[in-house]
Amino acid sequence: MIRTFFHLENRSFLVKTWKLVFFLNTQLLILYAESPVVSKINFGPIQFTSIQNGESNRRYIWLHGDEKTAKMAAEYHITKYLGTAFLINCEERVVRIDDLRLDPNRIFSDLGVKNNLLKYHPQASKKKRLDIINLLNIERDHFLSKLNIPDGGILIALHNNSRGYSIDSELKKATDYSIKSNENRHDFFLCTDERDYKKLALSPFNVVFQKNQNKNDDGSLSNFISKEGIRYINIEVRLGWLSQQKKMLKYLEENIP
Repeated sequence: MIRTFFHLENRSFLVKTWKLVFFLNTQLLILYAESPVVSKINFGPIQFTSIQNGESNRRYIWLHGDEKTAKMAAEYHITKYLGTAFLINCEERVVRIDDLRLDPNRIFSDLGVKNNLLKYHPQASKKKRLDIINLLNIERDHFLSKLNIPDGGILIALHNNSRGYSIDSELKKATDYSIKSNENRHDFFLCTDERDYKKLALSPFNVVFQKNQNKNDDGSLSNFISKEGIRYINIEVRLGWLSQQKKMLKYLEENIP
């Protein structure tokens, strides 16, 4: 009888100890997940903050400093899910190189840089423009390697609109698209991989598929990444609609491998 009592007590102690160890281990995992590694990378003189939360095939990027909703969505998402986010260190829509303005989503090809400099600074000297074109050309592949996108991985860009831009702006270049009648046309996915498109077309969200990016070299990140054979999805949402961008990010997380 006494033996049985001590046996039960010992078993109860072991169960409680195991539960405590499991609880502490879980808390350590949560603590680790909530403490991403923050570092810096650069594309030439353009600085980015890198936020890494464990390992996954996901890379996130925020390029326009005036699109604050997209930044908040990226910062929130990367604390909840695995992956790495790259956030530009700029408060404006444009960056400045040697005092010349550039749209950071038009610097991913020489032609894109050239046309962007001519747009903002037609009066700048040819030499000054060429120096910037050559600098970014040298740094472009280095930047891609710093993104460290694994084989079969995906780059997810986050953008906001407030200037009339919508899914209709992309339909002329679209290979295919799916528009939902109950969704705002300013909120949509843009993807360059057909398998991703087929899955997203079944989603409750608008989506446009652009297969051949080589015909229109505008220097955008989507063109550059597509040419490199890397999966790319842009999440475009109205400025201020944080909950919508969070929902779309969550949908990707749960439905796109």
